[in-house]
Amino acid sequence: MNLMRAFLVVFATLFAFDTAAADAGRANLVDTAWLKANLESPDILVLDASPMHAKGHIAGAVPVNLFAVATFGVRDVTLQDVERAYQALGLDPRKRVVIYDEGGSWFAPRLFFSLTYYGFPVEKLAILDGGLAKWQADGLPVTKEPTPAPKPGSFHVTKENEQIRTRVSEMLAASGDRGRNVLVDALGPEYHYGATAFFNKSGHIPNSVLLPAEDFYNADKTFKSPEEIRRMLDYVSIRPDQEVHSYCGGGGAASVPYFALKYLAGHPNVKLSIESEMGWLQDDRDLPLWTYAAPAMMRDIDWLQSWGGRMMRMYGVSKLSVVDVRTPEAYSQGHVPFAVSLPAETFRGNAKDMRKLAEMLGASGVNPADEAVVVSGGGVTKDAALAYVVLEKLGQKKVSIFTDSLDSPDLLDKMARAGFGVTKEATVVGAPKKPTDMAVRPVAYTASVREGVTIADAKSAGGAYAKVFIASGAAMPTRAVDGKVIHVPYTELLKPDGTPKSAKDIWAVLSKAGVPRYAELVTFSDDPGEAAANYYILKLMGYPDIRVLLS
Repeated sequence: MNLMRAFLVVFATLFAFDTAAADAGRANLVDTAWLKANLESPDILVLDASPMHAKGHIAGAVPVNLFAVATFGVRDVTLQDVERAYQALGLDPRKRVVIYDEGGSWFAPRLFFSLTYYGFPVEKLAILDGGLAKWQADGLPVTKEPTPAPKPGSFHVTKENEQIRTRVSEMLAASGDRGRNVLVDALGPEYHYGATAFFNKSGHIPNSVLLPAEDFYNADKTFKSPEEIRRMLDYVSIRPDQEVHSYCGGGGAASVPYFALKYLAGHPNVKLSIESEMGWLQDDRDLPLWTYAAPAMMRDIDWLQSWGGRMMRMYGVSKLSVVDVRTPEAYSQGHVPFAVSLPAETFRGNAKDMRKLAEMLGASGVNPADEAVVVSGGGVTKDAALAYVVLEKLGQKKVSIFTDSLDSPDLLDKMARAGFGVTKEATVVGAPKKPTDMAVRPVAYTASVREGVTIADAKSAGGAYAKVFIASGAAMPTRAVDGKVIHVPYTELLKPDGTPKSAKDIWAVLSKAGVPRYAELVTFSDDPGEAAANYYILKLMGYPDIRVLLS
């Protein structure tokens, strides 16, 4: 009879675990009801990965010092040491292992990763959804009684699973190959934008996508549903065919998006960087961190002189069109060499006629296959921003704004000393008579209109998340819209000289105003240039779904 009862307990345990596994996208999660029903089973090992074990834990849970059994940052441990540490926890590949932490944290996902990295069968692993917080919220008991040391386990560590780990060299390659790779930054916005630094530099690895660990949890500390996680991935344009590399400061928080993407959302190729930023910054190549999401949207005189100067153009290396949107009078008084005059009214008056505007641009020597640098003389002005938006909508390969001020005596002196001084000689649109001529060739500008840059109807179908309208002028627009409106004057995001404020300061303004990170953001104003300026800044910061409302 006792044998039969034991058999039924084991059978029920296996059946219940497999039932949980049958829930598509949540095979490696169990809820509190499941754990309560199976807590006494001899085939279940519960591991407490939280650092708060002594203050209260689930009865029978074995405490885990995560920093003693997992590799973090650039610290390595031998396989023998790992095996001894895991066997001391009672790990046996024949048992089901349930890991928990305080809830909404990275300790349990990090232990999950470490166990799979060292070869423990992933089908035998699960995380308690919501952790101890959900356990207690459901009225289930905790104890402070020490858990007796378990019988040493039989788990043997023979090798690491390098298929799920990203090394620094791979992160560097992924940063430069965004078509096939995605770097996911699991730290919060305060780290991503440089307000807080983990190490000697602040910011994020170039071309990273911000997906903080906390974003994957509900308010009750349970994981978001697979559907919601997939919606998040779609929002930031992570595709199933891309390899995802999750990182943080030292390899801890990165385990949350790693687990959520791989085991909940079912993304086929996800890796975790154990070294993360620690390894990145200790690399001998002195690798950079960015604070803006797309700093190449800003160009200064050093860059412009290097890539758009006479020498590069003589040898056909320069792939650059310089568009001066100031008035013809201002242009004639002095402009950047090789800039063509396309006053702001060219873009304002033809923003709805893409065909006509494309003809004007081509006739002026603006090549759609080049980078177009918009020059206003004063950084991110309303005119420069509107030209940026219209060029982007037209399908220009790349658009940036010249952020230096042509009114600065220091800049003018610097340009003159570099042999790239402001000139009054108009750029000739036509074939140069000699290689040194300041001339650009006219082209056939074929517009390839991008959808979603601008909208004419505030009620138009949107993206994955609800619309939030950003009123972008000093005063609220006279045009009413149906939906949530947040007032962020574009001037609050710029310095007095027209250059964008630091990323951390822009984030502080947007955060204080309540601009959500998950939304379809629509900038609008009575002056379309003001709406365009906020569009430009939000894109500089990496917000993925932004539009300009142009009536």
